Amino acid sequence: MLDGVSVRQLQRFPIYLKYLKSMRDAGVVTITAPLIARALDQSEEQVKKDLQVVTTSKGRPNTGRDINVLINDIEVFLGYHNISDAIIVGVGHLGEAFMNYKGFAEFSLNILAGFDNDESKIGKVINGKQVFPMSKLKNLVPRLNVSIAILTTPASASQEVAELLVDAGIKGIWNFAPINLKVNDDVVIENVNLASSLAVLSHKLKKKFQEE
Repeated sequence: MLDGVSVRQLQRFPIYLKYLKSMRDAGVVTITAPLIARALDQSEEQVKKDLQVVTTSKGRPNTGRDINVLINDIEVFLGYHNISDAIIVGVGHLGEAFMNYKGFAEFSLNILAGFDNDESKIGKVINGKQVFPMSKLKNLVPRLNVSIAILTTPASASQEVAELLVDAGIKGIWNFAPINLKVNDDVVIENVNLASSLAVLSHKLKKKFQEE
């Protein structure tokens, strides 16, 4: 739980946000919790509980909530109005893909640069962002005034790199390496375990095939 909000709740809000923006783009002005629930295959009760976390405004009978107000409330709650700068450490296939990804801007995440030890990658400019050697990490992090690092290094190097990031002043690490990092308590770690996600997908597919 984070300030009374479960991780599962936090993970649902970007899904709500994407749906609400698509409805707004389609010309929808107001929206109800039952409509959101049906569209996203969620329970109506769950959607209502989630929305109560992010907004104090109440929907009007039959018409629901103002969709622009609801979008703004969710974005404020998630901190999307506070643009965050980040660096990518490990410019392999995944790291390079992230440097090219323009969708981060939707979540107010701005990638400033990449870092790697591979001589063939150092000096490259990817999507307008330069790749620097790891030796410049400690000097550049404070100069860039960046607090978030996206870690896409091999597992064998990740703990050492994480320690270098913390030493350089990084306060949040989005970890895509297949290892649980150990850092100081004042550093926020979000581990993305691709193997776990694949296991869930595989299990659901197996169950589906057994039912057919």
